[in-house]
Amino acid sequence: MYGEPVRIGELSALTGVSRRSLRYYEQHGLLESRRSENGWREYDQDAVVRVRNIRELLGSGLSVADLQRVAPCLDQDLDPEQCYRVLEIYNHRLAELDRKISVLAGHRDRLEKRISGVG
Repeated sequence: MYGEPVRIGELSALTGVSRRSLRYYEQHGLLESRRSENGWREYDQDAVVRVRNIRELLGSGLSVADLQRVAPCLDQDLDPEQCYRVLEIYNHRLAELDRKISVLAGHRDRLEKRISGVG
């Protein structure tokens, strides 16, 4: 452990992630805490980096299941060269997004044709 432990409220303030989300991350094995003598959740200082990485990856369209697969990498820089699983998941998600975009573009084209045919 590095430095003083961080309580859930402090971790929330440092990362911009709600306490509820932090508990959710814990429930899914993405984040670990221990309990102080008075029962409060305490995190190591490196949890700040981990939570920021979790938030960034979820915001990029990855799922909790994806993050569980790269859990060992979440405490470090998410450089694909250092964590090959990250690159694998990035490529998988990118291909999935491309497929969805293609389907949506098809829907859009068909709607435009219907609109132009109505006038």
